[in-house]
Amino acid sequence: MKIVVIPGDGIGPETVAVAVDVLKAASQRFDLGLVFEHDIAGHDSLKQHGATVTPALLEKVKAADGLLLGPMATYDFKDEAKGEINPSKFFRKELDLHANIRPARTYPGMKPRLGEFDLVVVRENTEGFYADRNIESGNSEMQITADVVVSLRRITRFCCERIARSAFELAMTRKKHVTIVHKANVLKRGDGMFIDVCHEVGKEFPEVVVDDVIVDAMMAHVVRAPQRYDVIVTTNMFGDILSDLTAEMSGSLGLGGSLNAGREYAMGQAAHGSAPDIAGQDLANPISQVLSAAMLLNWHGQRKGDRKFIEAAAVIERAIADSIAAQECTRDVGGKLGTRESGVAMVKRVAA
Repeated sequence: MKIVVIPGDGIGPETVAVAVDVLKAASQRFDLGLVFEHDIAGHDSLKQHGATVTPALLEKVKAADGLLLGPMATYDFKDEAKGEINPSKFFRKELDLHANIRPARTYPGMKPRLGEFDLVVVRENTEGFYADRNIESGNSEMQITADVVVSLRRITRFCCERIARSAFELAMTRKKHVTIVHKANVLKRGDGMFIDVCHEVGKEFPEVVVDDVIVDAMMAHVVRAPQRYDVIVTTNMFGDILSDLTAEMSGSLGLGGSLNAGREYAMGQAAHGSAPDIAGQDLANPISQVLSAAMLLNWHGQRKGDRKFIEAAAVIERAIADSIAAQECTRDVGGKLGTRESGVAMVKRVAA
């Protein structure tokens, strides 16, 4: 398996370095034959190439088996005409990574704030309220006058169907429960179609229990009783917000793994930002990046029918859980270690 590794901005080089070390340990233990091809994007690429991402990098990623992307300073990149392209958006759109899978769970060794839970947010990734991926070129936000902006949302049956199928297929491997999150009481046509399509797909999975919740109510329900939920499927922006909430509910946004997956390509990417205020201080929690790397291995194993990669991903996830239980982790999740030492603790467990 060839993985393109892009360290990203801010804390990215620190957390990605840990993820690569963990992957190397897994590769050696399970004879995965992982090959890493390092490149740059974001601020480093802008300085060197005049653009945050380049066509050559895209072709390199397409020729590989997966992409490991570090946190990017996406808020800094505002003018695509100056090469300031959002790398995360770029890869999601160019590789058609329609499903953003974001698990959230509690871990032994951390006092659960809201009780123990284990759920996954399955977020549509290629349309919705995201103005940078709704039309062929340009942006779907329009400045009508100096004081009026109109933002368009695109919802298509095709994208609804495939994200629903991703959610139901995942639910079949878990507790067989899918919750559809929407705002169909206001967005009657767009979210109305989203609900209808999800229920249509659900008929193909009669073992799965299906319910639906309005998004504002869901924010209350998931905090009150997260144990009620298994797989949550929703549109792009709602999923972005909800998955940050559920990750923080588990104890820290630094625990939020994230996989962006399509039919042909996948990208492991930490759910959090680049945190420039703590960059270079050995404070960043690398778990989100490591979890994302494990999810990338699992995706590859499922796609290729290779149990070694699936088992390696499971071992990495257990190593994370065991490190947290032993408090061999960073301060935000109850430990006393820095980024590098917490990575060493995980590597030892994976290699054992």
